[in-house]
Amino acid sequence: MNPTPDGLQLPEPPAELRDLSQRLGERIAEEIRSSGPMTFDRYMAMALYEPGLGYYVNGLHKFGDAGDFVTSPEQGGLFATAVAAQIDEIADLLDGSYTIMEPGAGSGALARDLLKHLKTPPSRYLILEPSAALRQVQYETLAALPSELSSRIEWLDKPPEQAFRGVILANEVVDALPVCLFRTTDEGLAERCVDIGPSRLIWADAPPGKRLKTALERLEASLGASLPPDYISEICLDLPGWLRTISDSLAEGVVLLFDYGYPSREYYLPERSRGTLVCHYRHRAHFDPFVWPGLNDVSAFVDFSAVAHGALACGLEVAGFTTQADFMLGLGAHRWIEQTQDEHQRMRLAGELKRLIMPGEMGEKFKLLALARAFNAPLGGLSESNRSDRLGAEVHERRLD
Repeated sequence: MNPTPDGLQLPEPPAELRDLSQRLGERIAEEIRSSGPMTFDRYMAMALYEPGLGYYVNGLHKFGDAGDFVTSPEQGGLFATAVAAQIDEIADLLDGSYTIMEPGAGSGALARDLLKHLKTPPSRYLILEPSAALRQVQYETLAALPSELSSRIEWLDKPPEQAFRGVILANEVVDALPVCLFRTTDEGLAERCVDIGPSRLIWADAPPGKRLKTALERLEASLGASLPPDYISEICLDLPGWLRTISDSLAEGVVLLFDYGYPSREYYLPERSRGTLVCHYRHRAHFDPFVWPGLNDVSAFVDFSAVAHGALACGLEVAGFTTQADFMLGLGAHRWIEQTQDEHQRMRLAGELKRLIMPGEMGEKFKLLALARAFNAPLGGLSESNRSDRLGAEVHERRLD
């Protein structure tokens, strides 16, 4: 077992995986020796996406019971059923053929189950996935679909240049975008960087770069207060660019972003003074991103206010913001279970629904931010509650009614 700085004991990986991690660690160390302490967003990008070695591209199993974490689609079919009901509603209003684009499709479970449940399947299901290793996982997951559905699936390295009408769907993607880390000190704001220690990578403070400094000044202005002393948190500088990249080709339709996080005023609460960065390794959550690079998922909670502001800058509108629980209840997930005749099946679905909607499980932690372009109809998934007022005054004023 290998202890993290917070005392959690993590099981040792087998020798071949230790070797993979050591090779990635050496590549990171080489860059630090060449260029000096590395910004954390650069470290996170290498830890997750470095070709052949990063967590999401090295071919290791990531999802489900045999992986490191379980997402909503891996809980069973109810989440996909709810998303399908919402997409069917959108498709009916688009009145014609439409496209679904899913950036970062994970194991492919959500795509598989959506295509099974949609009453009006899309003419094209585009999976935006640059990782060859994850594409292979998705191929295998989707192989059992009938050809009438599987023929609609296309894998892309980048969003299509041709405009389309439809839905962009991203489930637990934004949390994996690399973030910058910062800390307030007596001398002002510092950027948390990565350096080489005696036996492992360590934290090192540096003056913030221009982009980070400007972003933090805007953040404090939006909060209406300075952050307290010795406050550590994170901010995603590349979020607006990512939003623009995935949404530019959407001519008409809706973007559905499911993830865990908070609006800015909750994200940067004084008591949340150690930030939200979290790592997952064999279903253990811990807070040391330097343990076995390439073998751990590294993520940060999502600042949904920042996502909403980035969306407005991209020409999108905020259709609404709600919890995963209210999204599913608004679409009638509880009624689907009541209509199930088989007692054993009903009990299984009830347990699945509990995990998806209970506050102590995934119901309150996970949120939906719905964005729209040239689409102003209400969404059934927002009928139970719409909490867009919590995203900030500017967002609420411009929200679709």
